[in-house]
Amino acid sequence: MSENRRRRAAPGKPEDSDVLVQDPDLPPVALDAETADAQDREWTPLKIAIWAGIALLGGVSWYMLALVRGETVNAIWFVFAAVCTYFIAYRFYSKFIERKLLRPNDLRATPAEYKADGKDYAGTDRRVLYGHHFAAIAGAGPLVGPVLAAQMGYLPGTIWIIIGVVLAGAVQDYLVMFFSMRRGGRSLGQMAREELGRVGGTAALIATLAIMIIIVAILALVVVNALAESPWGVFSVGMTIPIALFMGVYLRFLRPGRVTEVSLIGFVLLLLAIIGGGMIADTALGDALTLDKTVIAWGIIIYGFIAAVLPVWLLLAPRDYLSTFMKVGTIVMLAVAIIIVRPEITVPAISEFASTDNGPVVAGPLFPFLFVTIACGALSGFHALIASGTTPKMIEKERQTRFIGYGGMLMESFVAIMALVAAISIDRGIYFAMNSSAAATGGTVEGAVAFVNSLGLAGVNLTPEMLTNMASNVGEESIVSRTGGAPTLAVGLAQIMQSFIGGSSMMAFWYHFAIMFEALFILTAVDAGTRVARFMLQDSIGNFIPKFRDTSWRTGAWICTAVMVGGWGSILIMGVTDPLGGINTLFPLFGIANQLLAAIALAICLAILAKKNVFKYIWIVVLPLAFASVVTITASMYKIFSTVPAVGYWAQHNAFKGALERGETSFGTAKTVAAMEAVVRNTFIQGTLSIVFVTLAIIVIVTAILASIRSYRSGGAPSAEDPAVPSRMFAPSGFLATPAEKKIQAQWDALPEDRKVVRKAHS
Repeated sequence: MSENRRRRAAPGKPEDSDVLVQDPDLPPVALDAETADAQDREWTPLKIAIWAGIALLGGVSWYMLALVRGETVNAIWFVFAAVCTYFIAYRFYSKFIERKLLRPNDLRATPAEYKADGKDYAGTDRRVLYGHHFAAIAGAGPLVGPVLAAQMGYLPGTIWIIIGVVLAGAVQDYLVMFFSMRRGGRSLGQMAREELGRVGGTAALIATLAIMIIIVAILALVVVNALAESPWGVFSVGMTIPIALFMGVYLRFLRPGRVTEVSLIGFVLLLLAIIGGGMIADTALGDALTLDKTVIAWGIIIYGFIAAVLPVWLLLAPRDYLSTFMKVGTIVMLAVAIIIVRPEITVPAISEFASTDNGPVVAGPLFPFLFVTIACGALSGFHALIASGTTPKMIEKERQTRFIGYGGMLMESFVAIMALVAAISIDRGIYFAMNSSAAATGGTVEGAVAFVNSLGLAGVNLTPEMLTNMASNVGEESIVSRTGGAPTLAVGLAQIMQSFIGGSSMMAFWYHFAIMFEALFILTAVDAGTRVARFMLQDSIGNFIPKFRDTSWRTGAWICTAVMVGGWGSILIMGVTDPLGGINTLFPLFGIANQLLAAIALAICLAILAKKNVFKYIWIVVLPLAFASVVTITASMYKIFSTVPAVGYWAQHNAFKGALERGETSFGTAKTVAAMEAVVRNTFIQGTLSIVFVTLAIIVIVTAILASIRSYRSGGAPSAEDPAVPSRMFAPSGFLATPAEKKIQAQWDALPEDRKVVRKAHS
């Protein structure tokens, strides 16, 4: 490391500012540190009053949720508690992390500038990139996890979603994105190999690849469950693909830079796709689009491969940006509807199933299973893969990472809170009828009524008419055992929105609007996840065959994509054909694997920060790392060693295996020998993966702690960052440019065309 790099910078000043020389013929490429710091510290009476009001409203909301105990709680307090907490966290805590740990330097070029190839490395407008990143990270987790965890009551999930994201999830996303960007956009596994050495790095590489396969498979499984036997949903979601392709071509060739224009066009086309889906549902085309789960699964597998090998500007980025309009717009619309309609929530703060291990939706006690069931809305390892995959290769300026990384995760947390509110706003009897497996309900209205009423829930008296009427209202044949969380969220959203706009006659529209909204959420995570998985595999193979590290080498890209799609596709088919209901048995594995990956990501961040010798503030990472490690290792022990078949994979495996050896032809929820054999096979795979995942995670965490101790004793260590390259472009850091940034942008806009820097991007 050079002497310039070893020298400590002044507080708030990037360490390498003094070694980067700007082109004197260009306007400033960055807002100077003093001006930026002055903007942050400028306080007026109006600003003080606004922030005091936000803090007061947030405090009152938390008081109403956590301490006031009546028969009901109004849903508006969830909205206010979440939004106020997010505002305060973003303004103060994320800025504290930026100033004390990262010190971004906009004089320094990002990989999108110095590696620009127009395919994977493509400088992208920060607002478009925020949309891409948010769409990529916001998959099934923030929709499904809160819905499933609602069986434990509303308060534990609310606390974990909001407080967890502030102290853990958003911190992880922000740090991983920044560190990957500083390392040329390298994957999480490759960073681990560089930071932790051969043992820890190899364990991290294997863990991230294996866990990524599981995560993408579960994301795809949720889409399958949402679209199965739903021609309206299949048509609407299918139409988003040509719409996104059109938007990509429009921005690339027809009207470059016209982001707002193409967004409006895309939004109108999306609405037409939803309306068209309703029109064709009862026609011959609708019959052709009424597909079973296996057919939809194969369609998603083929789509995942194609989407991952196409240039990022053609499908991935415009589709993500398009879906972000739908996602953010829908969530904001739902929040406004909640404030106006003010639905009363009758679900208890902490339910009967919080302290038991036999919940009909999620088996296992509140600790640790709440924290692995609600993953993506609070803390998600999958995000670390996106934050070290596509996004860091597209960032224009380093200071944008706070807006995209920390801010993007806060928006996902808000999605999770809205999903939780939607789930708990419907009748509890209907909730359990929808989320209990077909093996428990028999898949019939009568079976669902009998099962739910046998649970002995206070205030619940489910009738057949309640289920048939709700199914009729949302335009579906049945809502019984529509597991996976997505249909429940759609019913809750439709119920709230029909009270806001349209009345009961609009419930079917709102339901299918929500289904498309959810499928869009998840499909964008599937295609982005597959692309990231390809990057990870290329990085891993590149340790032995260096040519694979060249992401522009199409042959290597196609080979690695095919391998990763084959991996998650096989798990998807296993879940689709699982007699126990794939989502019920696979989602716990998804949650645990996802949080183990988060612990791995935080451990890598710990090692990197230790090398930077910032031990005074390293608690920012140690706190979430310690919590995630305890939760996920404990949950893994439950799944491996529990003697309760509903909780432990091996207990379930041995129970069904014993039944087969006794010659029984049905057992528990499996009604045939083939179904029993499938349970034995699937639980063996799931149990084995649980052992592998937790072992690899422990190796990585221990290795990172040892590396951090060595760095502490030596006062830091050389950095693995790419050499600093002077930037030759400018871009604002937040969603809205500040007055100082607007002045610099005006200087760039005034340059003659032949002197402007040409960006190899879709935007």
